[in-house]
Amino acid sequence: MTERKKWDFFNGEKMKILIVEDDENILSFLKRGFQEEGYVIDSAIDGEDGEYLAITNHYDIIILDWMLPNKSGIEILQSLRDKNISTPVIMLTARDEIDDKVLGLLSGADDYLSKPFSFKELKARAVALYRRSISSGSNTMKIKNIIIDIDAKTVKEDNKELALTQKEYELLLFLAKNKNKIVSNSMIEEQLWNNEEYINSNVIQVTIYNLRKKLGKDFIKSSRGLGYKVEI
Repeated sequence: MTERKKWDFFNGEKMKILIVEDDENILSFLKRGFQEEGYVIDSAIDGEDGEYLAITNHYDIIILDWMLPNKSGIEILQSLRDKNISTPVIMLTARDEIDDKVLGLLSGADDYLSKPFSFKELKARAVALYRRSISSGSNTMKIKNIIIDIDAKTVKEDNKELALTQKEYELLLFLAKNKNKIVSNSMIEEQLWNNEEYINSNVIQVTIYNLRKKLGKDFIKSSRGLGYKVEI
C-alpha cells in the first residue's frame, strides 16, 4: 500500500514540527526530508532561539538536539516542562550513554534517538508520538459555546451543527489550538495553504469574514498588522 501523507492520517491537518539542531548539514537534511513529506517546519540552530520558538508557538512535535550554542537541549526541555508545555519532544543527540538517556527521559523527553540515525526511523517516531498525543487527549475542543469534534470534523454551536467549508473548519481548528495567542497571516497561510504555490491575497480575510458570519463577529479578534486570535 502506498504511504499516505500525514494529513490523511490526521483529519486533513498538517503536522507542524520544530527542529532545533546546530549542525547545519543535519538541519538542512531534516528540513528537506520533512518538507518533502508535506510537514510544516520551523527551525533554529541556537538554543535560545529554539526555546523562544517553542514557547511562543504551537508545535505538534519538537526535535531537539542535546548540544546547542547558548542553551543546551536539556535546559530547553526542562524550561518547557516547567512552563507546563507538554509538546512531545524527541531528543536527537550523539550522547548515547545509558545515564545520558535516563537524564533526557527524566527531564521530560518523550523519545530519544542517537546519532547517526535513519530519517525513516525519525519520521516514524515523530508520527507515532503525534498519534499517541492526540489519542491520549480529548477528541473535542470547547471554545465558548462552540464545540469542535476533531474526529468527526464538525463544529456545533449550542448543540446545533454549523455548516463550514473545509478551509473554514481548518482555520477555526488552528485558531482554537492557538487560543489566546495571535496567529499571523503568514502562519495561517503556511498551515492551510502550504502546498499551493499561490493563494489570493484576500483568501484569509474572506475565510475569517465567513467564519465571523457563522460564529459571531466577536468570536475571532483582530489585531491590526499582527493577526487574529480566539480568546477564552
